Amino acid sequence: MKDSISIAVDEFSTPVLVSGDKGDSIRSIEEKMNEHGVRHIPILDEGRPVGIISDRDIHLLCEIEKENKLIASDIMVNEPFCVSLGTPLDEVAFQMSQKKIGSALVVDGESKLDSIFTSVDGLNALIEVIRGDID
Repeated sequence: MKDSISIAVDEFSTPVLVSGDKGDSIRSIEEKMNEHGVRHIPILDEGRPVGIISDRDIHLLCEIEKENKLIASDIMVNEPFCVSLGTPLDEVAFQMSQKKIGSALVVDGESKLDSIFTSVDGLNALIEVIRGDID
């Protein structure tokens, strides 16, 4: 049996290109997602994550909500799953699997958003490990 590999989650997390505010309209959140080609928008308060919205959340609500009166705080997942920089990747992946969630927000020592780790990032890490691209 091989020795285990220690990898920090931030080695495979993706920089956050865009975020939102609790008062942003759902339409503006959707426009940000489309403009930046992302599927998750962290909702921040003074740089700290307070929620997250996925493209799935947006699409489900846009079918129902025709008047576009909802704002980000109405639909965001409160208290999103956050991990600290340097948290072992296997711990993060295990927690995501247990909670059946597709993303983790990576925060610094001041709880400010650094990056996002998604299931796609996890698959990329798995590919590199299997191919032996990681020492």
